[in-house]
Amino acid sequence: MPKINPSIDSVGGFQVAGVHAGLKKDGAKDFTLIVSGTDCVCAGVFTRNKVKAAPVLLDMERLAQNPTIIRAVATNSACANACTGSVGLENARATADLAADALAIDAEQVLVMSTGVIGAHLPMDKIGRGLRLSRGDLGSDWRAAAAGIMTTDTRPKLGSIRVDTAAGSYTIAGIAKGAGMIAPDMATMLSVLVTDAQLSLPDAQAALSSASQQSYNRIVVDGDTSTNDTVLLLANGHSGVEISDDAALREFQAALNALTQYLAQEVVRDGEGVTKFVTLDIINAESEAAAEQIGQTIGASVLTKSAFYGSDANWGRIVAAAGRAGAAFEPDGSSLWVAAGEALPQGQRGLQIFSGGMPTDYQEADAAAIMNEPSITFTLDCGLGGGCATIWTCDISHEYISINGDYRS
Repeated sequence: MPKINPSIDSVGGFQVAGVHAGLKKDGAKDFTLIVSGTDCVCAGVFTRNKVKAAPVLLDMERLAQNPTIIRAVATNSACANACTGSVGLENARATADLAADALAIDAEQVLVMSTGVIGAHLPMDKIGRGLRLSRGDLGSDWRAAAAGIMTTDTRPKLGSIRVDTAAGSYTIAGIAKGAGMIAPDMATMLSVLVTDAQLSLPDAQAALSSASQQSYNRIVVDGDTSTNDTVLLLANGHSGVEISDDAALREFQAALNALTQYLAQEVVRDGEGVTKFVTLDIINAESEAAAEQIGQTIGASVLTKSAFYGSDANWGRIVAAAGRAGAAFEPDGSSLWVAAGEALPQGQRGLQIFSGGMPTDYQEADAAAIMNEPSITFTLDCGLGGGCATIWTCDISHEYISINGDYRS
């Protein structure tokens, strides 16, 4: 599998722009436009929060009706357009209408995304300004596009992968935003993925759903699921490479999985106030679903996250979180290890700190030395079956409280 490129040079048939429309007070980029020169097959996954923002409702409606003619995605930051009633829906549609007019396409070919403060109406004069500016700035500056969707993110998140096949080469690229309200269900962030490969709608949706489950749905920053979660995959076929047979679909899936996992991990690394990146490998659970449930519960626990921040290998908090996850768990048959780093070598788990319902005779100084590292891996062997899942999470710091205590100001 080719390595992920942490940047995007170009993707056939796509143009992008990221501009300052005036939504952010500090002059930072706050509006992004992604455009394909031809119709795209578009797959999507969205938040399962029952409180869905207007752009989510609009995009779900459009993908249910016309998922094979999408040409553009317009995104604003600084305002979520969530809990805004009928006016919010009108403004979401108006955003699509303005984009369609600027690009000389049909409104039904435009999807919209928003991120920011809940309960505020979109300033449509600034949305219009953003569309005018971005229309005139369309090109290949994907970093600017990634910057335009940021909220409390400290840096743009983008990446690409080139796949060479006997039929030719194609690219998959993507941008993402997210730093807080990260506990995917389903997606807890914004991300737009594009490819110049040709895909059928069923294959695109299956690939995106599978990749999202293994990436965007395996990260936790704070345990909160957003109202605006949206992940889109647009395929325009510009490369001429058709992804249709089983071998080609497997290769595409592997590449998409790699890219979305990279972007998902970047979200965690840039989480609000994060000082430690933590990998939770849950193995030998009753099922994969059980392993994921246990890992998500541990990853969202404020107690475990506080211990991570304090460099405390507090196995008791981890085991207690596993026991309340709602999945089968037997502490007497479980074991827990901690190691410095991530993606540990095959067969290596580090320092064993819990086994058979009790702590081992490990030395606290050894555990503390591991916990002082910026990246840490915990391996929890549940001893119940063959279910495994990896969750990427982080600590919680004083800075997280500071960021979210005055977010609306």
